[in-house]
Amino acid sequence: MSGKARANGEGSIYPYKGGYAAYVWVTDSNGLRKRKYVYGREREEVHGKWIELMRKAKEGPVATKTPTVASYLAYWLRDVIEPNRSPATYANYEMFARLYIVPGLGDKHLDRLKVSDVQKWINKVAATCQCCAQGKDERRPAKLRRCCARGRCCGEYISARTLSDVRNCLRSALSHARDADELLSKNAAAPVKLPPIRKRRGKAWSTEEARRFLESARQDGDPLYAAYVLTLVLGLRRGEVLGLTWDDVDVDGEELSVAFQLQRIRGRLYHRETKTEASDATLPFPSICTTALQLRQEAQNGAKSAAGHAWHESRLVFTTRLGTPIEPRNFNRSFHARCEAAGVRRIKVHDARRTCASLLADLDVHPRVAMQILRHADFDITMEVYTQVSSKKTRDALKRLSESLGEC
Repeated sequence: MSGKARANGEGSIYPYKGGYAAYVWVTDSNGLRKRKYVYGREREEVHGKWIELMRKAKEGPVATKTPTVASYLAYWLRDVIEPNRSPATYANYEMFARLYIVPGLGDKHLDRLKVSDVQKWINKVAATCQCCAQGKDERRPAKLRRCCARGRCCGEYISARTLSDVRNCLRSALSHARDADELLSKNAAAPVKLPPIRKRRGKAWSTEEARRFLESARQDGDPLYAAYVLTLVLGLRRGEVLGLTWDDVDVDGEELSVAFQLQRIRGRLYHRETKTEASDATLPFPSICTTALQLRQEAQNGAKSAAGHAWHESRLVFTTRLGTPIEPRNFNRSFHARCEAAGVRRIKVHDARRTCASLLADLDVHPRVAMQILRHADFDITMEVYTQVSSKKTRDALKRLSESLGEC
């Protein structure tokens, strides 16, 4: 090879896999002399790391063994993600690592992990029945086993969305190993190809269905009637509704502040800030919300008096008869039960929020205004709903709905 690949005084810096690498002789924790490597895309970057590594080598023992994917993920989750990210993010990343990444790549050393290794692994995950891989059917009592444990594979394959989330988890961990811990020169998960994600087309009620749903809840004295109103009229998310406190509601001034959410994560109930700053807002509300919240106040005061010393004060707007928070899953059950009682199509709770967006579109509310009401972080999300405008018949029905909803 002609020419010098290394500048003067940089005898241990050399080209390596599309970038550069360097090593320093260090003393490890066992008192042995070993080479310690650093990596980077540019020579200047590696030179800086090389100088820093020499400084550490002069100060004392230096760890030389590159961790496996499993051991690094354990450290990354414990010391990087759990203290600095939301409980939901940590729970998801931990699940992805435990169920998918560690079983397939856990024994690989970080510095030996190649793009082809990650691509083969992700392809295998996509083609593997997760009921078989995770032993879901096997964990059932013998008499209740119905598929994989009995030799009839149910073909429970991972969705394209979840597969992307799993890859993103690994990519984030490897990025930290490269940029913060200086263990890698490149991220082997970044170039990996994934199948395209087909977005689920959300469902939304017609104006007539929304009216019937609210009328049914009001007439039956449903304790969650006000929660349904806030979801359909203001587009509040489930967690935001359940996390709403009376301190955030000004009934007389007809406005409320969205700042907290209620979530059940890994068996623990969290009353915490909303996911992003874009989700926070102070929203004015119309008279139908005022009436619904006044009814809710009266009902809660009655429940508090009936409970006496058994009442748990939480300041939450929506509580059980004893003042405790409402479980998110129980809210889903109540919502679906009300769908059946009202005789309307069963949709997901989040699709009720989508219904709010559809109603705003039908009323010709400007998309930018709708974006503020729904607190979308991305205008494209609002426009995705607005491009699915309803028929003229629905528009005409909405004019009638604007009057009838006030009587719910």
